[in-house]
Amino acid sequence: MSSSEEPAEDMNGKLNQRVKDRSKKVAQTKEMLSKQAVQTKEILSKQAVKIAKQAEEHERFINKVTHLMGVLSFGGFCFLLGARPQDIGYVYCLFYVIFVPLRWIYYRFKKWHYYLLDFCYYANTIFLVDLLLYPRNEKLFMVCFSFAEGPLAWALIVWRCSLVFSSLDKLVSVLIHLLPGIVFFTIRWWDPSTFAAMHPEGTSGRVSWPYVEDKSYLWTWLFVVPLIAYTLWQILYFLIVDVLRRQRLLRDPEVMTSYRELSKKAQKANNLWWRLSGLLGDQNRLFMYIVLQAIFTVATMALAVPIFLSYRLHMIFQILKVSASVWYGGSFLLEVMPRQVILKEQKKSEMHPTQQHDQSSNVMENTIKTNNSTETDQS
Repeated sequence: MSSSEEPAEDMNGKLNQRVKDRSKKVAQTKEMLSKQAVQTKEILSKQAVKIAKQAEEHERFINKVTHLMGVLSFGGFCFLLGARPQDIGYVYCLFYVIFVPLRWIYYRFKKWHYYLLDFCYYANTIFLVDLLLYPRNEKLFMVCFSFAEGPLAWALIVWRCSLVFSSLDKLVSVLIHLLPGIVFFTIRWWDPSTFAAMHPEGTSGRVSWPYVEDKSYLWTWLFVVPLIAYTLWQILYFLIVDVLRRQRLLRDPEVMTSYRELSKKAQKANNLWWRLSGLLGDQNRLFMYIVLQAIFTVATMALAVPIFLSYRLHMIFQILKVSASVWYGGSFLLEVMPRQVILKEQKKSEMHPTQQHDQSSNVMENTIKTNNSTETDQS
């Protein structure tokens, strides 16, 4: 019995020693892992801060370049407006053929490309045809004038378009609505060829260019025909977006349209537009949106008629449009951007500790698994 008990005691002693050695190794491994976790956390924190700083510096640099180019372009445009008013239309055409395709590429990536089916792009395409192909067509000029100084111009004021030189997207949005009105103002009152048409040699001076025969002619080409063209656009837009592409929009709520964006903002603010669009119930909000947009278009096209007839009124309207865009731009820079920066910093402070904890936890788990598998293989 004594001889058999001695080997059993030796076996127990060896087992106890192995358990102690194993416990010691586990303790050493835990200590090593805790140090590695602290070091990893510090490294990740430094890397995250470095990446964030680089991103902020890159964003600031882009904003500075955009601001510089925007201010210089604005100054150059003002110079051309005084020096060569007859070329302002070509400057607008150059802007359109460069920036609208680029905007389509950018919006396609962001799933905002249905914005380019909006009325402002439809109207701008007609402006391009008029300026490049039919620059002396008086009737088409009047239709374009109604679009430019009607719905497009008042959209700057009603939808609070902000002239922010550091934001290319906002800058293009403003110019899409603002530039056509300035171009047709220039052609209407400042273009030398217009003066020649007003006072041709050897004949009695014409009252205006385009020639306005009577009030019915004026209302036909400044109101009735533009309204028919607008109705055609509305029908095409409804067929494309709300019929042909309806299932695509239902499948992907991230794809944005003007109606989706405006209704989302109006619902969040619970403003007058949201309450008006709900007069016939939630199921008819799209129909009410179309009706409200039609009322807005009819009213602004009607206001374009007296603007067309009066140089003084037209000049005041130009100042009003530019002032409104600059005012909204100042509000954005001084009120909206600081709030965005604060919210961005809050999100960073909330996300970084969680990310660092998750990353360090993953490192510890992977290291523990590796050590455990190594010890198992050795035993």
